[in-house]
Amino acid sequence: MPMSPGFKNRLYPHLPAIAAHYGTPFHIYDEAGIRETGRQLQAAFADIPVFREYYAVKALPNPSILAIMRDMGFGFDCSSITELMLARSLGASGNDIMFTSNNTSPEDFRAAAAEGGCILNLDDLTLIDKVPQMPELICFRYNPGARRRGNDIIGKPEEAKYGVSHDQIIEAYRRARARGAKRFGLHTMLASNELHYSYMVQTAAMLLELVETIGKELGIRFEFINIGGGLGIPYLPEHDPLNITAMGEEITELFADFKDRHGYCPALLMESGRYMTGPHGVLVVRAINRKEIYRTYIGVDACMSALMRPALYGAYHHIEVLGKEGSETEMVDVVGSLCENNDKFAVQRPLPKIVDGDILVIQDSGAHGHAMGFNYNGKMRPQELLLRQDGTVRLIRREERPEDYFATLQFEEKVLRL
Repeated sequence: MPMSPGFKNRLYPHLPAIAAHYGTPFHIYDEAGIRETGRQLQAAFADIPVFREYYAVKALPNPSILAIMRDMGFGFDCSSITELMLARSLGASGNDIMFTSNNTSPEDFRAAAAEGGCILNLDDLTLIDKVPQMPELICFRYNPGARRRGNDIIGKPEEAKYGVSHDQIIEAYRRARARGAKRFGLHTMLASNELHYSYMVQTAAMLLELVETIGKELGIRFEFINIGGGLGIPYLPEHDPLNITAMGEEITELFADFKDRHGYCPALLMESGRYMTGPHGVLVVRAINRKEIYRTYIGVDACMSALMRPALYGAYHHIEVLGKEGSETEMVDVVGSLCENNDKFAVQRPLPKIVDGDILVIQDSGAHGHAMGFNYNGKMRPQELLLRQDGTVRLIRREERPEDYFATLQFEEKVLRL
């Protein structure tokens, strides 16, 4: 969607100076917008006795962004050893971290148990016997299979590699308890970028119903349910935003009903990534070439290594040309310099006439943008900036350089003679 008026008003008047000072390309994130979304999220679920957001580190793994999340009282959802390291570098430990991995290795388990541990969220029945020491608190990721639909990004639950099946879920908790687990949580993640809030309400209802079933069968009480991430943002201008207020009200009603019937209610956790930061970041690039063949191509100084969602998913990211908003448009493709024909930020998009030197603002890059970058063709990922609440702009990650690319070629020689 077009970026928020607040973000635009904070950024656009200063963008020429920022681009001149730092050079393009860069991702820039809006601290004020991130914090406002965090406040809205907490307000929506304020009537549930215990609610906590665990920010999905994979969405934007920058320590400066994670520090904002920690300051708001959020935990972290991690899926790898390096993400655990990032979260712990900010002082998170124990119940501040949900470790949700799949095909979990022995090294992953050792890292999860280190430095105060974390909430271990197991993805498979076979992992129960692979955990070196079963923690007191254990969680399982539930996959309902054909009982629920997914969406285009994650796909059908029965075709997804994630989670414990419906037929396995009671046995999973039985085995975990036999190995020493005494406290329990339940997690699922069924959709990505979902804009229909009722889907998330149905997910909460599904988990609460499952908590009742497992609790009755095994005589255990659940400390929390985690409805996962997947809260969507409206990338397309004509799409309406997720109604977080209605979602909060309806899920709160489910929890109140559960408490009336059982005398307690579990905590509600979620792991929003895109919803928290996606709309509060933009990729700023400069036009460097205009090519007129069968189509008009606008070449910019970044490529899909800086934002691969359009190439990977055919995803739409709204683009504005600074200073030319509302001007007469022409149909163009906005492209990078990668040796791949799908290296395109926009295909047949009506945009104001662009000349070399124009600044283009590619919006909604605040999640799964820089984080999904790569180095094919020897391309370097761009710098990241933070527009702070006090009006200053700070570099929070420098651009990659050739010496970074070649760093892994510096090593102690190891030869195996056969």
